[in-house]
Amino acid sequence: MSQTHCRTAPGGIYIWPFAVNTRSFLSLIPAIAMSAIASSALLAAYPPSEKKPVTDEYHGEKITDEYRWLEDGDSPAVKAWTEAQNKYTRAHLDALPDRADIEKQLTALYAKDTPSHSGLVARPGRLFALKFQPPKQQRLLVTLKSADDLAAEKVVLDPNELEPKGQVAMDWFVPSPDGKLIAVCLSEHGSEDGTLHFYNTDTGEHLPDRIPRVQYPTGGGSVAWMPDGKGVFFTRYPHKGERPAEDANFYQQIWFHTLGTPESADTYSEGKGFPRIAEIDFDTSRDGRWLLAKVANGDGGEFAHYVRDTKDGDAAKWRQVTRFEDGVKEAAIGCDSATLFLRSVKDAPRGKVLRLSLDPAKMLKDAEVLVPESDAVIESLTPTTSYLFVTDLIGGPSRIRQFDLDGKNMREVPLPEASGAAQILANEDDHGGDYGILYRQTSFIEPSAWMTYNPLSKEAPKPRKTALFNTSPVSFDDIEAVREFAVSKDGTKVPVNILRKKGTKLDGSNPTLLYAYGGYGISMRPYFDFTHRLWFDRGGVYVVANLRGGGEFGEAWHLAGNLTKKQNVFDDFAACAHYLIERGYTRPEKLAVEGGSNGGLLMGAFLTQNPGLARAVVAHVGIYDMLRVELDPNGAFNVTEFGTVKDPAQYRALRAYSPFHNVTDGTKYPAVFFLAGEKDGRVNPANSRKMTARLQAATASANPILVRLSGASGHGMGTALSERIAQQADVFAFLFEQLGMKAEAAR
Repeated sequence: MSQTHCRTAPGGIYIWPFAVNTRSFLSLIPAIAMSAIASSALLAAYPPSEKKPVTDEYHGEKITDEYRWLEDGDSPAVKAWTEAQNKYTRAHLDALPDRADIEKQLTALYAKDTPSHSGLVARPGRLFALKFQPPKQQRLLVTLKSADDLAAEKVVLDPNELEPKGQVAMDWFVPSPDGKLIAVCLSEHGSEDGTLHFYNTDTGEHLPDRIPRVQYPTGGGSVAWMPDGKGVFFTRYPHKGERPAEDANFYQQIWFHTLGTPESADTYSEGKGFPRIAEIDFDTSRDGRWLLAKVANGDGGEFAHYVRDTKDGDAAKWRQVTRFEDGVKEAAIGCDSATLFLRSVKDAPRGKVLRLSLDPAKMLKDAEVLVPESDAVIESLTPTTSYLFVTDLIGGPSRIRQFDLDGKNMREVPLPEASGAAQILANEDDHGGDYGILYRQTSFIEPSAWMTYNPLSKEAPKPRKTALFNTSPVSFDDIEAVREFAVSKDGTKVPVNILRKKGTKLDGSNPTLLYAYGGYGISMRPYFDFTHRLWFDRGGVYVVANLRGGGEFGEAWHLAGNLTKKQNVFDDFAACAHYLIERGYTRPEKLAVEGGSNGGLLMGAFLTQNPGLARAVVAHVGIYDMLRVELDPNGAFNVTEFGTVKDPAQYRALRAYSPFHNVTDGTKYPAVFFLAGEKDGRVNPANSRKMTARLQAATASANPILVRLSGASGHGMGTALSERIAQQADVFAFLFEQLGMKAEAAR
């Protein structure tokens, strides 16, 4: 891809890596009892949440909502409620004896962390990358001569200089074809409400052009340069007065801007026939001749693709090559500027690769199969001058296969066992010479590294680590990752990836944190997070589950966990919890669960359906009222994944699991910690407000129900480092308290 942004579902692929994310039972009783006593005292002092019943009717069923008033985030009453809840939560967390020490530990670890580079984009003679360099609050935009030349690194844009508290973030960037200019989308306070800016790569000069309304959390945003670098095609949301207020963040279209001209001179290009919930993402051919627009029909995984041949100048038209119903998930333009490579799941749920000529006379029916479906899931494809590289998923871990451009002579790129491979890009010289690929290798127990693989090497080709790699401020030498399988309610085997100290005893005594997502076809690959060290040092076991709804086993795995089959996701997760208990890793009073966004919905369903199965639940930016989520701007984009209350069958499924509507008075619920951002444009923070009020009123246990509503963050993307650390410290402190986990020195 020619840019670093990736449109995601609510929470999208944003993973809360900090959400880590042995003593006998008798020795735990005093700690648990004391926690219960403290929590019981706090329970009586919950800030009041007034009940104001409102009744709706869906397909003949009347549903009463007592907390509808908490949806109005701008009302003085809701602001007062939020302030009271935040004060209550702070009083609880700040009273914990090691909360301050945890934040100091995290701050110290981040200070020792090595810089990391992500989102690499190649242009003639240089690489562009986003550089995360603690203690800076936001990522920098840098250039390098190559992945092996850190000495030549140059900063193009440092958002920390624009706003020192870290409240300005880069949503994405796209360099011009020659790399001399760069388009950058900037937003504030984690809002993802972005304006397009332009910079000179060599001088850092901020050009005068500004294009507002190119990016919003509902449909994301994108840009594509003309070959001469004098203009860009960009995504544009309706401007004031063009559509009703309720459509302000819908109907994304393609417009064109010539640099040096006012915004008022921008012209419409395409998109009037796109769906209301269209999400547009651009790519360009290596020579800039061909433009590719990928149009998503909301977040359910349906895509249409359009191409435009710039050699025809202003007379060029966008030509549709695939439709939503064609099952094409991805398209990539070949380096010959004459070929389109397609990843299709049509009659091949694990994926196949097609080749289609860009000749206007050729239709999708003329495409030939290059790589047929196999046991592995084809996740992405990367054409180079000489080869086609196909990245597979094997239930979570990755595999890379190399083919000739005609799909023959397959060779597997050697990867470490149970590792991940992502962000793959062609590695070529200025004249199109093929140096294979660059890719980011990930693991649960080793820091990530950018690797290069050159199949034309004179020696036996094998991956080589570049200068762009991370080291860890802590050692994981005592940690091992094992992969086991739980069996879900309907007999489906569900992978669980378990990180544990070597020699861990399976006696049920281990504090265990189970994390999952389960939606949108998003796969949970292996990833490394040095902050897990705090969890392991207190005897913790950390587990990542690969649930249905994700993409680990292909489109069938995804479809088995969306729309009316969403309950399968919750059954899978509960099965993983039961498995960890039955295998002796832990027991209910030592088990915690965590998830965010769609994974926050998972947490809500888990705690309402299995209130006694875990001691603590942490839910970030979650969706809990499934009957009203589609009324929010971004919620409408999720109808293709969750369903709609307008459809009787889908309504029944939504009503059956909607967490807010399945809280039962007098139930002994586990300790719950909700976290949300007031600037969140993907998931309305009202979900967390309403769910908190409902649970606080309903629970019969002494376990605390807490909420943290941040005014300095949104869905997670673009959150300043200091705020991220503060959130991490709160989560750790909450979990350590609830599971009775003491610091190693005190154990």
